[in-house]
Amino acid sequence: MDNVTHTLFALTLARTPLGRAGRGTTAALVLASNAPDIDIVATWGGAQSYMRWHRGPTHGPLGIVALGLVTASLVWTGLRAFDRNPGPRPPASLPMLAAISTIGVLFHVLMDFPTSYGTRLLSPFDWHWWAVDWMPIIDVYLLVALAAGLLFGGMSDEAKRRNAAIVLVLMAANYGIRAAAHHQALMTAPRLFGPAFPPRCDPSSSDGGAIERWPQPVHAISSDPAKRCLVQLVAVPTFFSPFNWRVIAHLSNGYEVHDVDVLDVRFRRPADASEVMWRTTLRIPNVWTPPVWTAASTTLGRTFLGFARLPAARSLVDPYGTATVRWNDLRFIGTRRSLGPAQNDPFSVVIRLAPDGHVLAEQLTP
Repeated sequence: MDNVTHTLFALTLARTPLGRAGRGTTAALVLASNAPDIDIVATWGGAQSYMRWHRGPTHGPLGIVALGLVTASLVWTGLRAFDRNPGPRPPASLPMLAAISTIGVLFHVLMDFPTSYGTRLLSPFDWHWWAVDWMPIIDVYLLVALAAGLLFGGMSDEAKRRNAAIVLVLMAANYGIRAAAHHQALMTAPRLFGPAFPPRCDPSSSDGGAIERWPQPVHAISSDPAKRCLVQLVAVPTFFSPFNWRVIAHLSNGYEVHDVDVLDVRFRRPADASEVMWRTTLRIPNVWTPPVWTAASTTLGRTFLGFARLPAARSLVDPYGTATVRWNDLRFIGTRRSLGPAQNDPFSVVIRLAPDGHVLAEQLTP
């Protein structure tokens, strides 16, 4: 989630019994709820460095504990140095600040996990990404609920605690609605993609809300022109409505993309011959030519494929044998009106290779 949401959630937690542990707990919750994003310092090494480290160890088990302890130490030191006007409440003890800060860091990670961006929950022990695809990175409904709970409803401690409880219930309802809508979006896939919807490559696999994990082995994301089957099915949330989703079918020979409103009345009645939703499907190639395999072995190629969840490869070889390889991550392919990987899409890579395979140029956006 974005840092404004993390901060507002921390202030809401400070109005629960966690905030009654002593002075300094609100500061500890706010700092701890933003601490995992300290990995922004990796941008000093460039976009490739940031992609390699983002939501890595600071979002894993060691990071949760370490950042909790560091945050608690900073707040405790600040209280001893600058708390000149003690109020009726005593300052929180260092062990209490450590416990509360660790909770704040943990909630940051747990709020990142349900987004389609995902997080590397087990790093540095395991660098795979994990997600459940319920939430966009910025959820306007969470922002409104959290801000309203803090701004309205009186200034008494009792009113603040009541508002915090209401906001937490609304948050749970929002997550529940999105989880149900996500499941429904996946269930619409056979009608969205129509008669050409292929069988699964692995008949034992299924979709419907399970935790997603990536990157997959390269052989699983590369194309196989001789075989057309379904590798995986993904439903990505959109920004405004919890009922509008982008359904992406990863096939063995490319991708097919369709936008869906799960409240569409057509999904509440049997399919008929006039139904042509599948005719509006966007098809995106994923062709792994020899230059693509070569680019995948470069440092930038490995970094991007370690980050990208749905990488689509294209390549072009000019008359002189110079190859240009481009990958897009199909999670970030634009809005309904601009569906398709444009030249300036975020999270894309372009690598130019000489005829002998060495890298002539490489570019990562952003």
